[in-house]
Amino acid sequence: MESRLSEKDAYVHSGVISKKDNGSLIVSLDENVHCESCRAKSTCGISESGSKEVEISSTDESFALNEQVNVILKKGLGLKAVFWAYIFPFLLMVLTLMVSSLFLKEWMAGILSLLILVPYYLLLYVLRNVFKKTFKISVVKI
Repeated sequence: MESRLSEKDAYVHSGVISKKDNGSLIVSLDENVHCESCRAKSTCGISESGSKEVEISSTDESFALNEQVNVILKKGLGLKAVFWAYIFPFLLMVLTLMVSSLFLKEWMAGILSLLILVPYYLLLYVLRNVFKKTFKISVVKI
């Protein structure tokens, strides 16, 4: 990611490299004191628990275990991730409920609208490598 990105253009979170695998890094994100004042904390999910781990594809071998780093995600990609994880499944459920309630009993339409999420999240799992390429997370040394 470009070094010219400011905090207006990207989400930046500090962490420690906890594991190195073939071509990927596992970064344990620190508890962030700035989360309380952040406008995106309700969608981010990082502020909800003490520690989170993020897998980052990296071919850079210069990172060492227990090294302090910053994890950077462009804001546009963060909003896209929220769309695919929360907004689209909600819209899919509501649309399925409305359409199926025209043809099925109410309780069957409700169950179908919940069950429609199973193939959706299975599809997301199958396409996880595509999403990893799309949602490129960068890591930089502090």
